[in-house]
Amino acid sequence: MFSAGPKIFTVTELVRDAKASLEAMYPDVWVEGEISNLNCHSSGHCYFSLKDAGGQLSVVLFRDDFRRLLFRPESGLQVIVQGRLTVYPPQGKFQMVGSTMEPKGKGSRQLAFEQLKAKLEKEGLFDAARKRPIPALPQWIGLVTSLDGAALHDMLSILDRRFANIRILIHPVKVQGEGAAQEIAEAIARLNRDYPSLDVLLVGRGGGSIEDLWAFNEEEVARAISASKIPVVSCVGHETDFTIADFVADLRAPTPSAAAELVTSAKADLQQHLETLSTRLRSHMAYQLDDLEQRLRHAAGSRMLQKPLALIEERMQEVDQLLERLTQVARNRVGHWEKDMHHLFEKLHLLSPLATLSRGYAIAWKLPAREILKNASSVQSHDHIEVQLHQGKIYAQIERTELRDKP
Repeated sequence: MFSAGPKIFTVTELVRDAKASLEAMYPDVWVEGEISNLNCHSSGHCYFSLKDAGGQLSVVLFRDDFRRLLFRPESGLQVIVQGRLTVYPPQGKFQMVGSTMEPKGKGSRQLAFEQLKAKLEKEGLFDAARKRPIPALPQWIGLVTSLDGAALHDMLSILDRRFANIRILIHPVKVQGEGAAQEIAEAIARLNRDYPSLDVLLVGRGGGSIEDLWAFNEEEVARAISASKIPVVSCVGHETDFTIADFVADLRAPTPSAAAELVTSAKADLQQHLETLSTRLRSHMAYQLDDLEQRLRHAAGSRMLQKPLALIEERMQEVDQLLERLTQVARNRVGHWEKDMHHLFEKLHLLSPLATLSRGYAIAWKLPAREILKNASSVQSHDHIEVQLHQGKIYAQIERTELRDKP
């Protein structure tokens, strides 16, 4: 009789039993380690290894669980993974199927915030150069917020008090929970598409926990704000709360109420300035009127207005006196000029060559050049000359010349 031999398993049987045993022993475990060999597949599944100084464990997060992660896994990141241990039969591979994962040392939301902030900052979405100025006097404001929150009531109250005639368009959205980020992003896009004439958008909600405010830390909201053609003011939470939306928006307001005050501050400043100018104008006009009144009183008491004819008569007498003085001065001047002219004529007559000719002298010219003759040697026989006498001229021809020594 043959003794029974050892049980022989097929590979499939053994792997199946090991899989069942392992899953029964470790249906829900938490494992801490460092991420390595990270591979996020196009299928949406994420594969990586968890390792420490003494070992390594393969981990897979399937698509639905991976999408629920708030942060982005990175190689070298210390994490804690929750899931079950199992065997992957086709490869006989011992692995962990994760259901959730948290970063070690900080919350997943904080890490997700830091990762998205660094990513968008690197892309330039926070640059001051791309931020648009908020209109000084907006006429039409869009509000993207919840209808149920106190934030809407506060904003409407402030806008009505500070800028009663402003137009307001409210686009209600969920501001927390599943689908909130998508509604906010779609609302911003729709207002840009359907109401491009809006001057500014106020996007936000009242205060709450980081979980309550998380929709404003989602990437799709940040990109919707960045793509907006209408300037955006983010107003999320309290003064100490900062969200990704705050960094991307054209202006960050610490609260929804502060946002309503910021967009209407220009009108309040303008009103104050107008009141100041009006006060100064009234004061200046009062001063001018007072000055004119004093000048009018002074003029009314002047002799000019009381006896205008007497003043005119005095001026006429002054004109007559001036004319008399002018006539006397003119006669004196003319008398002096006549004496001066007579004296000059006498001197001129004494110096005139005509006076010399009247005493029997004459002036001779050699023709045809009309050169004045001063010496008999300047002419020869048969030359023609012209002689100026006191009265009349003589034309003659030279027959002979004779030189005599000077006496």
